[in-house]
Amino acid sequence: MATNSSIEWTEATWNPVGGCTVISPGCTNCYAMRLASRLEKMGQTKYAGTTRISGGRAKWNGKIVLDRKALELPRTWKKGKVIFVNSMSDLFHEDVPFDFIREVFNTMASTPQHTYQVLTKRAERVESLSSKLPWSNNVWLGVSVENKEFTWRIDALRRTGAEIKFLSLEPLLGPLDNLNLKDIDWAIAGGESGPGARAMNPEWVRSIRDQCNAANVAFHFKQWGGVNKKKTGRVLDGRTWDETPLRKWLSEPHLTV
Repeated sequence: MATNSSIEWTEATWNPVGGCTVISPGCTNCYAMRLASRLEKMGQTKYAGTTRISGGRAKWNGKIVLDRKALELPRTWKKGKVIFVNSMSDLFHEDVPFDFIREVFNTMASTPQHTYQVLTKRAERVESLSSKLPWSNNVWLGVSVENKEFTWRIDALRRTGAEIKFLSLEPLLGPLDNLNLKDIDWAIAGGESGPGARAMNPEWVRSIRDQCNAANVAFHFKQWGGVNKKKTGRVLDGRTWDETPLRKWLSEPHLTV
């Protein structure tokens, strides 16, 4: 199912895969686990049996569901959208067959009116498969990096065939100083939100912003987070940071369209 999205850095979501597995600290309070449990109770079969209850909370149990009907949905959207691919899963999960991943990429390549944002924590798998995939220029690829232990994912991202490469530094769980931003086009930073949200130090965000500005990388600050993210907002040092790769390019004084 594809829907309009309230996520600040996209316009719509498209989920040809359901279900996932916790693999790193950024997954601990993943909103998609809670949402998948609710969607199952609402009768959405894609999420049936994909979570279990542990400690009173829904957790991924590793079941992966492939939704082949969803492969056709972007072709029914004539007007171009910015689409977050698999907001409820990870396209490069180890149990998603390569042939299915290639079908997803074929759909993206055949719908150039859309811009697709593919985000993964499985950087090593996307790197290993990159040369076998059709990287159309409307596909942006990002990796999640929640703390310094996972900056190696950025190196793997750099070695892929994606034309636009971005970082999701969310939930930001520690400082990320001295990032290597070579060949990175965009960085999204944000604090964790929802039940059990872990605190984020404002200086971690400022450091990322300053590094992006120095490297001419588009910067987007999504949220301060916390239990009530609407209350804490997303203003950083008096302004809202909504840069994207395109907006950053257009903001350069020597460039015209």
